[in-house]
Amino acid sequence: MLQVKNVEVVYNDVIQVLRGVSLDVPEGSIVALLGANGAGKTTLLRALTGLLDVHDGKVTKGQVLLDGTPIQAWRAPRIVGAGVGQVLEGRRVFGEFTVEENLRVGGHTRSSGLAEGIDEVYELFPVLRERRRRTAGYLSGGEQQMLAMGRALVAQPRYLLLDEPSLGLAPKIVQQIKEIVVEINSRGTTVLLVEQNATMALSIAQHGYVLEHGKVVMDKPAAALLQDDDIRDFYLGRGSAATSYRDVKHYKRRKRWLS
Repeated sequence: MLQVKNVEVVYNDVIQVLRGVSLDVPEGSIVALLGANGAGKTTLLRALTGLLDVHDGKVTKGQVLLDGTPIQAWRAPRIVGAGVGQVLEGRRVFGEFTVEENLRVGGHTRSSGLAEGIDEVYELFPVLRERRRRTAGYLSGGEQQMLAMGRALVAQPRYLLLDEPSLGLAPKIVQQIKEIVVEINSRGTTVLLVEQNATMALSIAQHGYVLEHGKVVMDKPAAALLQDDDIRDFYLGRGSAATSYRDVKHYKRRKRWLS
């Protein structure tokens, strides 16, 4: 299990971003982490994958545990080697490399079986096989997202952390990404899915957390979150509280967890 226990994160020894966050990602599951921009979602992923120091951040309290072992002091390469991979927000492919060169970079920690790992990615993403010699910077946004996911999968992670995989993509491509996440999970990879697209994330997750201002404000089974009135109003855009522009201007209802 991948766990976060009462973690606090501070940047530049001044700015506290996470405040006592706790979260469990059981092996074999899909867990959704929801929240608006600035809620601390990406910071939480950095704490899980050893990337805080790159941004002058550090865990000042609490623990990050992988199968019961504290890893918050580990550097990123060691965490990847232990089976935790991340797909960064915005895809971040190497634009001047070909598709296959990007995949080879993703598998640099493997001691053997790189070719087989790349073939497995091509099986999961057939479009990447077709474009294996194409320069990554010329792929579409959806293809780049698939490449970023494939690059992480070449390292054979036990846990895959996805940061906003649907960001900026057309609805049709978002549906494809959703189906791919389910397929990745069915093949044995545990997924922590960080998303603003709450409907997509909760429809495939078993459990969900809502992060606001650096704190977990809700923690429920995904199906229960989908039916929660506050989640429907503030994250799914399906609330009935506002029925006109005038209502929207004067809509004052507070989330119950802030009352």
